[in-house]
Amino acid sequence: MEKINALAIDTEEWFHSELLGGQRPPFFQVPEATQQVLNLLDRYQTKGTFFIVGEVAERHPELVRLIFEKGHEIGCHGFSHHPLWKLSEALFREELKRFHSVIEGILGKIPIRGFRAPSFSLDNRTKWALGVLIEYGYQYDASIFPVKLNPLYGVRGAPTQPYHISLEDVRKEDPCSPLMEFPLCPLKIGRLKIPISGGFYLRALPLPFLLWGLRRINRKQPFLLYFHPWEGYAETPRLKLSFTNRLISYYGIHSALKKLESLLNHFKFARVDQILGLR
Repeated sequence: MEKINALAIDTEEWFHSELLGGQRPPFFQVPEATQQVLNLLDRYQTKGTFFIVGEVAERHPELVRLIFEKGHEIGCHGFSHHPLWKLSEALFREELKRFHSVIEGILGKIPIRGFRAPSFSLDNRTKWALGVLIEYGYQYDASIFPVKLNPLYGVRGAPTQPYHISLEDVRKEDPCSPLMEFPLCPLKIGRLKIPISGGFYLRALPLPFLLWGLRRINRKQPFLLYFHPWEGYAETPRLKLSFTNRLISYYGIHSALKKLESLLNHFKFARVDQILGLR
């Protein structure tokens, strides 16, 4: 039986990336960039989960309405897009409070089931966030990146399939936990774990390898594919960055949307809450 995978669209502005070092020139492009993705999903009759940054929703309420009216799930990607390690527990509560207030003002009271931490910043340093999510009624998180390749994110030893996440150790499953975790799933080749299902990795890896690797994952389990609208938008501004940060930020933007379309053509996708059976 063909696996159905989860699709996550991290709906943020092009300048929200940590690699830009806080540079925020006044060019706002998320509506145009996201519209491209929405058009593509319409063409393939696919629904996904849009993890939206609160300040994006506040600035572009019409975009949030459009996403919701098209049948996509609305999830939370923080309010300011600050990683959890830049927030205290009190500030995180305030971010969630503001996010829910903005969404309620746009759509009324709708269930917000899912959260994704900016920059995959949930790990055992920031596990305090899990209790706050439960307080606000969240049913799942999608922030664990179970490969450690850089200092920004990664939880070595974490599960690679959906699990009930322990509030004491994010690498462990707790059947009594009320919060599900849908981690990113790397491609396993022997002892090697290769991130493959979104972001820079989607832009950098050749399409034939992506198709082969994701099919290999689907033999055993569904995967979670993530995409940022700015990654497929030709007009995304290029700032002066270090060579490494420039490479990670901009490499492959010209082909990313075509790669996403090819993946939509070869795999089946749905909202994260549907894959987890939460609807």
